[in-house]
Amino acid sequence: MGEIVFTEKQEALVKESWEILKQDIPKYSLHFFSQILEIAPAAKDMFSFLRDTDEVPHNNPKLKAHAVKTCETAIQLREKGKVVVADTTLQYLGSVHLKSGVLDPHFEVVKEALVRTLKEGLGEKYNEEVEGAWSKAYDHLALAIKAEMKQEDSQKP
Repeated sequence: MGEIVFTEKQEALVKESWEILKQDIPKYSLHFFSQILEIAPAAKDMFSFLRDTDEVPHNNPKLKAHAVKTCETAIQLREKGKVVVADTTLQYLGSVHLKSGVLDPHFEVVKEALVRTLKEGLGEKYNEEVEGAWSKAYDHLALAIKAEMKQEDSQKP
């Protein structure tokens, strides 16, 4: 994976908007996953914490952790020039996404849910520049996970 150009301004936009969303992670995690299910109802079975329930759980620690991890990884981008997740974490993410049956189109669903959540959470602070910064960060994380999924898949007997 090549280097990604993620400017200081983009990093600042991601960090500033994340600080706003972080003030109410349960609310925005709930909104994020609700958006995923609205866009793609069948995705419900891909999340272990959604499978056995009819609604998105309000204070599910796994759901909250999933949302936080995605955002925190985005913030590392400019500092390192690439997504830096411990190899074991990336292997784990690849493995989990592969086992859950995640395909390329699913990454687009999640990206759309992220954009909708940013709009909701940031209100008038939301603009195309903020969306562009988050999109770039998300795309890079998705690429890293997809690459790991391919590698994991190719190692199957």
